[in-house]
Amino acid sequence: MSKLFGTDGVRGVANRELTPELAFRLGRAGAYVLGKHVEKPKILIGKDTRISGDMLEAALIAGITSVGADVLKVGILPTPGIAFLTKELEATAGVVISASHNPVEDNGIKFVGSNGYKLSDALEEEIEKHCQGNSIPSPIGTDIGRVYEIGDAENRYLNFLLGTIQGNLTGLKVVLDGANGAASQIAPKLFVKLGAEVVELHCQPDGTNINKACGSTHPEDLRQAVIDHQAHVGLAFDGDADRLIAVDEKGQIVDGDQIMVACALHMQEKKELVKNIVVVTVMSNLGLHLALKKAGIQIVETKVGDRYVLEALQQEGAIFGGEQSGHILFLQHNTTGDGLLTGLQLLSVIQERNLPLSALAGQMDKLPQLLVNVRVKDKCCMEEPAVQKAIDEGKKKLEGRGRILVRPSGTEPLIRVMGEGPDKEELTTIVEGIANVFRQYC
Repeated sequence: MSKLFGTDGVRGVANRELTPELAFRLGRAGAYVLGKHVEKPKILIGKDTRISGDMLEAALIAGITSVGADVLKVGILPTPGIAFLTKELEATAGVVISASHNPVEDNGIKFVGSNGYKLSDALEEEIEKHCQGNSIPSPIGTDIGRVYEIGDAENRYLNFLLGTIQGNLTGLKVVLDGANGAASQIAPKLFVKLGAEVVELHCQPDGTNINKACGSTHPEDLRQAVIDHQAHVGLAFDGDADRLIAVDEKGQIVDGDQIMVACALHMQEKKELVKNIVVVTVMSNLGLHLALKKAGIQIVETKVGDRYVLEALQQEGAIFGGEQSGHILFLQHNTTGDGLLTGLQLLSVIQERNLPLSALAGQMDKLPQLLVNVRVKDKCCMEEPAVQKAIDEGKKKLEGRGRILVRPSGTEPLIRVMGEGPDKEELTTIVEGIANVFRQYC
């Protein structure tokens, strides 16, 4: 059996690879492994809006209760909200049913520990091992688990978010793109409560339209809406609302790197940037490095993946970092990337500094960067000699002036080819050349 867990839980096409049978086994194994040393384990479950969520939730609940653990159902809620409530309600563990920014046919199952953090590789491996065997006991009678609905889950998370900034957002006009996902209901409530004038966009989920030409991976509608409504800012979440991409008052996209620079410089000025460190991944733009170094901020670089950002933050004793894609962690507030929290912090900077988002984003000069995703059947094709030769030649052409980064996606059957350099035309030729070799051999 191949390894189930990727960089962000177990992912696959719902009802084909991620079947109810697999969800049932994951529920049993997860509750057993994580509840071993607890008299009556409580496993919290939440999900995004995709149609397969109910099916997988039912299977997980059957598996969890079959080993004697209770289930706390919180319904549709952003991933960071589920992480927060796992800790807040003192649950033994939490389960998120979501495939984040992936299309509707995909879904995923991800566990978080009682502390709200993602599980270690060792724990995921133990859960996977028990998924394959029949060693888990099945209690009977009164020892079977029960299911409890947590009716105030959204309000608990909402109140937590409201407490993360001082002041309010009165006077700001904000367009919110909910990606027809988990943020669709809670995001407008949050920003209205803080006094912002809110324009809703893609906040009408029907189970089938999550991430469909909207949200943080498709901000085109948001750009136009910001201009049409003459808004101060646009905020785009992904399906499970753990990431954020913004749009400034001119309709220009502001990515995770620019958001991190704006927030880091503000935190440094207020003496709130613990250890004066920001953790980023190898995908972050060179412009971010230059802007933060100019301010005397130390940068720690990791592999791609918010779990690696988190590990580095914990190792360094720092609190702030993230990814260009918009996964940004404010560890003084929450244990995981949180799009709603990031949006609040960014708008708080706009209010406190009395500057438009374009000016805050302009504190960083972006070097031209190009990312091409190539769909492949087997990610091992990266080892092909012709592929390696194309990558080496591309790196040689940009040596000393830019860089090439090629990596397999941790969540989709894709190879990501990223290039960064001073000349966009040259960059396009190099990156597309490498991508074409992948298309030919993979």
